[in-house]
Amino acid sequence: MINIKKYTIILSLLISPLLALDSSQFMNEDNCDQILDKEYFQVCYDHNLKTAKAVSYTLYGDLVNETNIEKRPSFKIDREVEKEYRASTTDYTKSGYDRGHLAHDAAFDWSQESLEATYKLTNIVPQVRKVNRYTWIKAERYARFIATKLGEVQIINLVTYPKTPIRIGKNQIAVPEGFYKVLYNNDQNYSTCLYYKNDNNINTSEDRLKQHEVECSTITDVLSKTTQIQTRRTCSSFSTHLEAQTYYDNREYGWERLDRDKDGNACESLK
Repeated sequence: MINIKKYTIILSLLISPLLALDSSQFMNEDNCDQILDKEYFQVCYDHNLKTAKAVSYTLYGDLVNETNIEKRPSFKIDREVEKEYRASTTDYTKSGYDRGHLAHDAAFDWSQESLEATYKLTNIVPQVRKVNRYTWIKAERYARFIATKLGEVQIINLVTYPKTPIRIGKNQIAVPEGFYKVLYNNDQNYSTCLYYKNDNNINTSEDRLKQHEVECSTITDVLSKTTQIQTRRTCSSFSTHLEAQTYYDNREYGWERLDRDKDGNACESLK
């Protein structure tokens, strides 16, 4: 159960004007190679990173603490993603990173089906141990508290990556740089945005939720400087084959879309 008294003061501190963001700014075809509808949440999946860039969902106050199934399922590959773009459970083995949930399992353990959906690897990203187990988990508890307090709350979890991320495992999945958690309820004029760096060099005993608060209005500007919301280029973006081939050879953002038949030649229609 969530300790309501523990968060009452935090709620008054973090409540802010209506959020100017919505999930469509991140869950769209320009930003995502695939948008996976998992019924209980949606995943913006990136084929090059082999991980999610965003996950969105709604938490309902009458469900988040309804059943609390104790037994957790095993992590599973997601067959909605082609094999060459998938992560596997062994990619995390001895990597130094936890399998971190974006749509948190504790928020969806009110039915076996919803719980199992959160264990698909498209909902999992490499998180350092301290963030996964001690700090990000506080944000997850807070989100459930808000859902209980307001009746429901919309969540967008955004994942940021450096231009050249660390890669782990046989499938070379990308390691995130950090995580934003956006909470909002438009009907009740509520929004809160939090940021967590994916870094083990933190003092967890002194960590407080308030320390992670950021202005929601700044998120789009920050993410535009990362691979998070850069527009993917298509062949129609280029004037010549040489221009497209150079972009492809330099492995610029979204390069894999320029060679659909995977023969090493970008935008052959421009020849």
